[in-house]
Amino acid sequence: MTTDDRATALVEAHDVYRFQGEGADKLAILRGVSFAVAPGEFTCIMGPSGSGKSTLLHLLSGLDQPSAGRIALRGRDMAKLSEHERTLERRGALGYVFQFFNLLPNLTVLQNVGLPLAIAGAHPEHDEGRLIGLLEKLGLASRRNAFPHELSGGEMQRASIARALAGGQPLLLADEPTGNLSQKAGLAVMHILRRLVDADGRSVLLVTHNPRDATFADRVLFLVDGELARDAELRGPGIHVDRVHEALAALAI
Repeated sequence: MTTDDRATALVEAHDVYRFQGEGADKLAILRGVSFAVAPGEFTCIMGPSGSGKSTLLHLLSGLDQPSAGRIALRGRDMAKLSEHERTLERRGALGYVFQFFNLLPNLTVLQNVGLPLAIAGAHPEHDEGRLIGLLEKLGLASRRNAFPHELSGGEMQRASIARALAGGQPLLLADEPTGNLSQKAGLAVMHILRRLVDADGRSVLLVTHNPRDATFADRVLFLVDGELARDAELRGPGIHVDRVHEALAALAI
């Protein structure tokens, strides 16, 4: 990681460790992880279940703290901030897309999308036109008054992406966003994420075990037993799925 990478990074992990347990039972979930995500970059982290991918996302988002090392959002060391300051920095820097959608069942699509604004103390109804425009970009404008149980899986995930983007944050963290979708719906979601980078200049950090999803990224990192396999890193544009499979085979994951 160069000095320039750190200077411009939206999120940075520097020599990050995360331990679970104590004494003889202490287990290293993450070991010396270092990388940065620059503005306008689509980065993918691949690894098998239990490799530490979701733990890493929690640390990067400030939802948890590393046992050692440093996490910075937009250049601010998260460990040096108060809990309130971390909340504000997280709210301003990033949106989060989950595998299981996490839409509130008693709210409409439009209300779910506006929820982060309400939590931040704003009035979503004052921003309704922009929110509807966001839903239109994601093909959901006609479904804005529907409730989550009335949506398909793909529609629910698109609604969760809209919610993550509602505050205009520059960075989107996506944790296995196609894991509960059909192949067709999952492919549509990946095209949306790619357009966020190419058309809107956002940054995306995707965590996945799906080789197809990884091909949408500019850079693919592999997390194995809590460590990044530096020799296996792939860079685009145009990362072919065969290259991803070859890297996975070489790493025996």
